[in-house]
Amino acid sequence: MRRSRGRALIVVVALFALTLGACGRDDFENDPRPALPSEVSVEINDGKITVAPSEFGAGLANFTVVNLGDTPTTLAVNGPTEFETDEIAPGTNLIQKTEVKSGEYEASAGSTDATPFQFTVGPDNPSAQHDLLLP
Repeated sequence: MRRSRGRALIVVVALFALTLGACGRDDFENDPRPALPSEVSVEINDGKITVAPSEFGAGLANFTVVNLGDTPTTLAVNGPTEFETDEIAPGTNLIQKTEVKSGEYEASAGSTDATPFQFTVGPDNPSAQHDLLLP
């Protein structure tokens, strides 16, 4: 009789463990993480403007603009998305965060004779679903 109770208890515990394990869903759908912002560097010299990279994906972009010239200036970006930064003093930098759409763009400096720079924004950046996000 004692053995029957022990076996019955083992069977009940095993059934309980199986039912508890079946409670979750493996196919729970989460929304993917948004794309990471593109990091874009813009250098303004007296004679030219350089945007690096010259091709990046659409979406949020952080433009880090440095003025290496001798006069204060602004950065103007023309294309599907247009914006202009505040004045940037010589030897300083500024970060402009903006959402950019796909298309062809031109970056120019407001108060200098620097040659405008052409750059391309491609399709949307992919999801950051499987990227390690650091603080």
